[in-house]
Amino acid sequence: MAKNKGDPISERARALNDQIATLEAQIKKLDSQLHSSSKPKLRSTTMPHGAAVPRKTEEPPPKKTITEPVFEEIKPVTARVETEIPEMFNESGVRKYDLPALWSKLRSLFSRPPASNPRLVNYLAAGGVQGLRPLRYEKRVARNRFIAFAGILFFLLLGTLLLYLRNH
Repeated sequence: MAKNKGDPISERARALNDQIATLEAQIKKLDSQLHSSSKPKLRSTTMPHGAAVPRKTEEPPPKKTITEPVFEEIKPVTARVETEIPEMFNESGVRKYDLPALWSKLRSLFSRPPASNPRLVNYLAAGGVQGLRPLRYEKRVARNRFIAFAGILFFLLLGTLLLYLRNH
């Protein structure tokens, strides 16, 4: 008989707790090293990640010299993408109306974004977490509720139409 795997959520929580413990130990070690040094170190504010710089007395700023601007040659960027084919453009060079591309763009606008963690989505959809109903059950309930409300609305509109036609 194969051994069952442990709960993936509790395994991940245990791994994260271990990482937190190691990080806390590193923080304590670095904090003790920081407090053990008695000489204060100063760092340059212009280079925050640079090495410590000894403090100097204030000096007047150097005078700025005016230099001529430097001009560079700029090459125009081509607007065409390599995937575009010449048949997509008319004789004037204007792009033809592309109905399939428009349809795919509209579909992507109204579609859901991809899940950030598809394994978790599959786990939740299968009902792997105790206390939560499976996603397929929730979908079925929502679908049945929609069908019931659509039926009620249909009969209300039908009754209103019949009353209107009977009176006129």
